[in-house]
Amino acid sequence: MKLIIKAAAIGLGVLALGACNKHTDAGDNVVANADTVADNVEANADNAADTIRANAENTADKVDNAVENGTANSATGNTTKK
Repeated sequence: MKLIIKAAAIGLGVLALGACNKHTDAGDNVVANADTVADNVEANADNAADTIRANAENTADKVDNAVENGTANSATGNTTKK
């Protein structure tokens, strides 16, 4: 019997906590808008990171080609092919 009373008390506590976390429609709208903004920021960050990686790959290809063709200079940290 004590176990049933404890379980009921815990259940009521969980329900009470759940009720505290509810928002009005206006509050839900604020949260939804913030989620949308956060999603957009994350997407922009992903796109920026992809652009940085692509630019690095392109630059690395140019450096590799310059080294292979013997046209690299000391400014790139590479030596000229002999």
